[in-house]
Amino acid sequence: MKNIIVFFMAVIMAVGSVQSCVSAAEKNIDNNNKQQINMKIAMISDYSGIADQAFNQAVYEACKTYAQTHETPFVCFQPVTNKGDEYSRLVNDALKQGYNVIVAPGTSFIDALKAAAPVNPNVNFIALDIDREYMGDTEIPANLYSTVYQEELSGYMAGYAAVKMGYTKLGYLGGMDIPPVRRYGYGFLQGIDEAAKELKKGDIAVNYIYAGQFESNEKITAEMKKWYQDGIQVVMPCGGLYESVGKATKISNGKIIGIDVDQSHIIDYQYGRGTTVTSAMKDIYGSVLVALFKAENGVLPGGHVERLGLVGEDPEKNYVKLPVGTTQWNDKFTQKDYKILVSKLFNGKLKVSDDVKKSPAEVVNNITVRDLGTIK
Repeated sequence: MKNIIVFFMAVIMAVGSVQSCVSAAEKNIDNNNKQQINMKIAMISDYSGIADQAFNQAVYEACKTYAQTHETPFVCFQPVTNKGDEYSRLVNDALKQGYNVIVAPGTSFIDALKAAAPVNPNVNFIALDIDREYMGDTEIPANLYSTVYQEELSGYMAGYAAVKMGYTKLGYLGGMDIPPVRRYGYGFLQGIDEAAKELKKGDIAVNYIYAGQFESNEKITAEMKKWYQDGIQVVMPCGGLYESVGKATKISNGKIIGIDVDQSHIIDYQYGRGTTVTSAMKDIYGSVLVALFKAENGVLPGGHVERLGLVGEDPEKNYVKLPVGTTQWNDKFTQKDYKILVSKLFNGKLKVSDDVKKSPAEVVNNITVRDLGTIK
């Protein structure tokens, strides 16, 4: 019941921002090439579902809001298994039913999109978090557009902020060991490392582990309880894993850093006010709105992977950020300090690597990283 209440609160709050996102996209459209199409939008969720309070939900809310605002048909398909054949089946079902804009969040859709896009040239496929490397030797079809995010930047901001706020024992709980999850984690480590260097603190330590999935369970909760009992103060979990971490916080008054979206509303509602330190956000909602607007106007840049990150020194206008309204600012790290951090990142005074081929310990110089592999 709690998830349902928060879910619909989030949908209501989201409706108000559709116009600003669409207006920004409109400025970049060449009206001479504008050829509006009659869209029928189909989103296909991954196995985590649309109430994950993270990636899938943000995509769903954007699609639904856009469809309602533009009086466009919209449906959401949800898989019953986490197998590749199931995703292919749902994509084909959407095509058979006449949907001409297919929105697919995450790497589970790679094979389905590689098969469907080339033989359906009149359909726009909007993929999220599917980078060029996943396509192998296959050319990206002209009707397939993918948005990927510079998660390493928002991860960096969150790690940097946490240490500046005073936390010295931190943890990262990744989902699947895939590039977007690694970028989040490695950015988190680099931000912690930089803050430790600036503060000249040699006692900063980080636990680093993958769950092998994005859904919480008792085994993951048990691991998180051990972390908090051993002195970890704050953990950044991916996706729906916040539930396992949240349950563990109850025995220790531990803290959480949200991910993908501002998760403070659901985390604090379920596990206690003040549990969420901040959230390492990427503007999934806004980027999907812009992609749908471009698709409707015939200018979606297919055959292309777009990397979204910083667009300026104003934190609120970037695609990767911390939530200004819910971050637990203190006198050690203020909103002014956050703006200075964003400015340094945008101007290149601070560098963040997106190299995910190294081990976690190889991306830092000033802190101790305990690489725990994957939860067994």
